[in-house]
Amino acid sequence: MGIPAPIITTSPTMPSYHSTLASNKSIANISLLTFRTKFRGPVVTLNSDHLGKDDLNGVDIVDEAILYFKANVFFSSYEIQSDADRLIIYLTLYIIECLKKIQRCNNKNAALQELAQLAISRFDIPGDPKFPLNSVFQKPKNGDEAELMRSYIQQLRQECGQRLASRVFDTDNGPPSKWWTCFAKRKFMNINLAGPGN
Repeated sequence: MGIPAPIITTSPTMPSYHSTLASNKSIANISLLTFRTKFRGPVVTLNSDHLGKDDLNGVDIVDEAILYFKANVFFSSYEIQSDADRLIIYLTLYIIECLKKIQRCNNKNAALQELAQLAISRFDIPGDPKFPLNSVFQKPKNGDEAELMRSYIQQLRQECGQRLASRVFDTDNGPPSKWWTCFAKRKFMNINLAGPGN
């Protein structure tokens, strides 16, 4: 049996949060947005055009995903309005996987170690049989594009995990905030990024 397709709404009144960012480059139908990071990968420098404007000035795609997480995670359907929204979907699902790791950690350092390992552990990308969003994510056109996509997603995972830890832990030695770990059991769009048993 295949993986059930996630519900994607076309309703213009869907009250979920969407990315305000855009890029003229993409991998398949995922926006290739730059973001602030010290991790090695395809993103080397930050394009200032890939930052939010006006009241979101300085916000990149990782910031958006974390900022909108607590609101978006409750939705069982999501209207994709841009290729950048696919990054919001992926990162929202990834944040849930991060929180599953974080809830078992007693301090920030332990969490960072767990998240560092999670970020580089084997993961599926669009086109892989077990990737849960193949109905709305296009697979790479060739091996080179697949390698670029995997490297880009890994860099996103690394940066997202590190920033999330700074939000979840008030101090380096204290436990994680229950106001974050309570979301570890949520299912955004009624799916899990990791497969059963992971």
